[in-house]
Amino acid sequence: MEEMEEELKCPVCGSFYREPIILPCSHNLCQACARNILVQTPESESPQSRRASGSGVSDYDYLDLDKMSLYSEADSGYGSYGGFASAPTTPCQKSPNGVRVFPPAMPPPPTHLSPALAPVPRNSCITCPQCHRSLILDDRGLRGFPKNRVLEGVIDRYQQSKAAALKCQLCEKAPKEATVMCEQCDVFYCDPCRLRCHPPRGPLAKHRLVPPAQGRVSRRLSPRKVSTCTDHELENHSMYCVQCKMPVCYQCLEEGKHSSHEVKALGAMWKLHKSQLSQALNGLSDRAKEAKEFLVQLRSMVQQIQENSVEFEACLVAQCDALIDALNRRKAQLLARVNKEHEHKLKVVRDQISHCTVKLRQTTGLMEYCLEVIKENDPSGFLQISDALIRRVHLTEDQWGKGTLTPRMTTDFDLSLDNSPLLQSIHQLDFVQVKASSPVPATPILQLEECCTHNNSATLSWKQPPLSTVAAEGYILELDDGSGGQFREVYVGKETMCTVDGLHFNSTYNARVKAFNKTGVSPYSKTLVLQTSEAAEAHETKPMKDTDSEEQTLPFPVPSERLPLRRMSPFSSTLNLQPSFPGRSYFDFRSSPHQLSLHSSLQSLNAPGCNFETQSASYSQLVDIKKLLAVAWFAFDPGSAHSDIIFSNDNLTVTCSSYDDRVVLGKTGFSKGVHYWELTIDRYDNHPDPAFGVARIDVMKDVMLGKDDKAWAMYVDNNRSWFMHNNSHTNRTEGGITKGATIGVLLDLNRKTLTFFINNEQQGPIAFENVEGLFFPAVSLNRNVQVTLHTGLPVPDFYSSRASIA
Repeated sequence: MEEMEEELKCPVCGSFYREPIILPCSHNLCQACARNILVQTPESESPQSRRASGSGVSDYDYLDLDKMSLYSEADSGYGSYGGFASAPTTPCQKSPNGVRVFPPAMPPPPTHLSPALAPVPRNSCITCPQCHRSLILDDRGLRGFPKNRVLEGVIDRYQQSKAAALKCQLCEKAPKEATVMCEQCDVFYCDPCRLRCHPPRGPLAKHRLVPPAQGRVSRRLSPRKVSTCTDHELENHSMYCVQCKMPVCYQCLEEGKHSSHEVKALGAMWKLHKSQLSQALNGLSDRAKEAKEFLVQLRSMVQQIQENSVEFEACLVAQCDALIDALNRRKAQLLARVNKEHEHKLKVVRDQISHCTVKLRQTTGLMEYCLEVIKENDPSGFLQISDALIRRVHLTEDQWGKGTLTPRMTTDFDLSLDNSPLLQSIHQLDFVQVKASSPVPATPILQLEECCTHNNSATLSWKQPPLSTVAAEGYILELDDGSGGQFREVYVGKETMCTVDGLHFNSTYNARVKAFNKTGVSPYSKTLVLQTSEAAEAHETKPMKDTDSEEQTLPFPVPSERLPLRRMSPFSSTLNLQPSFPGRSYFDFRSSPHQLSLHSSLQSLNAPGCNFETQSASYSQLVDIKKLLAVAWFAFDPGSAHSDIIFSNDNLTVTCSSYDDRVVLGKTGFSKGVHYWELTIDRYDNHPDPAFGVARIDVMKDVMLGKDDKAWAMYVDNNRSWFMHNNSHTNRTEGGITKGATIGVLLDLNRKTLTFFINNEQQGPIAFENVEGLFFPAVSLNRNVQVTLHTGLPVPDFYSSRASIA
């Protein structure tokens, strides 16, 4: 019952109600507190003056709030009559319950009468402290308000239920323990308050004072006071007026005050209103029960939040520690590379110092010997050896020719660490909050009629279900590694078509796609099985798996309407068939253990020298695909090239704007099969050293090809060539290049070898062995060189026959 204590306290004094009265606004006040907040009104606003003027008024007239401003939500804490300058202003106060009250303009005269019998100032006004409605009292004063006997009974039961000692009811601050109770006043007093407020003289001397415990019993045993009519104090309430919503007595009905109103028996209305209140309490009880359950849930959330906070902090620390550990490991790897480069530079310089020292000692000895010979005076003896000495001197001088006195190694380290992307990623490291404001999108549907494979590329297309009502903000395409391994993301974006390049030849890939929005991600689509072309024979149609299963096998070739063009290569009689999707973006995927690069490029079929023929026949009529040798058609890749590389001729011709060597890669990567391509030298000035070969996707782009461990190359000038990998130069071979020369590169991943050709002749031995992994065609050049790429070429006949014999 402690929760209802605020309902039992007066908004003015903050104590339990004593002789509560009911205001017309249905709020309650202690009778004494009501007298304390009375305010006297001007004579012109009194009910008598209004009656005299003939205006109809009720017994309790609410004041015109336009004329009287007793309360305002935005006032300064003072209430006053707004329309009468002569009326004094009265400062507002606050009760212990936080409600504004208006103290009387002047203290009431001292009296020993009870509050109900004390006279009320003429033309008094009272304002409810809770709803702030004001009304003017009539001649009856506070006696005109009905007494709330029910509230008194509830307070008595509440106080009796409390086991604590009875407190004084007149203490202003901290109530002291009561020592006596006056049976006539029905008030508990402590000793100081009894002496001050209830002196044993005059009329109060006849009152009976009893101990507090006895007073509590007498209260409980005393008969309940019967509510009487406010107009006829000797009459008890017997009827209930429905229009006035108040109990009335028999004499009120005799006088005709409620003659036109509906009147019902008091007992019947009492039962009816009790039933209505009980029904209303049932609904409120349900809400209270829900509130209690909600509070239990909130308290459990507090505990859960604390536990989740500890767990999340531990996870965050672990993730940051993992990043720090990865950075330290990478730091150790980079330092190892620097140390390796350092040792290599020192070895080259020391070898050159040793070689130069020996040669200088030999030269110095020859010079001293020749000087001594010149000092001889025997002409015949001198002439016998002079020719031989002259030839030796010229030969030694030639040995000190071009390049001998040039350092073979620079002092600068050809390494530069680009940490800006990592720093930017660290600065952008933040939490991601996903608000579940809408459902996740529906599962995308793969469009089989628009999906195809070509060489080592695969094009996939998908769409949202036709009846889907939830918009997707983007899609995530995933492929496995071609060996049944884990899926990985290859594209994230808004497009619904994606071409993935750089796949393994003669491999089977599984593809799936899902949609996402701010809420989350959809389930995966059905898995699509893709078969790339074989390395040594033509593409052929793959059988469809059971369409009822979760996996679908994509056949190749695709329908003829997706292959509207036939392209003839100017360098080979082999047909190059490429799907053409006008106006759509293609996405090339490059992968390595260190880097993923996703970029978009438009496929172009308008290369100079190419002949086009519109083809509307079926795919099987277009070409006998089993007789077509599987070759790869590709161009240089602007997306992964150094910014100094200049492209032309549909990215088949490249040069450079810098005097330093810059690297450019091909668009297609190889991991299986035998592949051959050629490069023609279009321009060759000032005897530069271009390099040709293969590289990983993350090869260094600002140094000569072969300087790092990501490239395998042959660099060549106008006289000789060298093979280079990881800055190690081997197999110097005579024979260089000029304008118009042709460089051939043969990558045999079946035998794991790399071989080079100049003008259709093999240059040196097999350049590199035990090469395996994913390789991209690569070239490094400067502004003095321009080369053109030729692809789709068959393997040279002599190599094919030699490989078959082997």
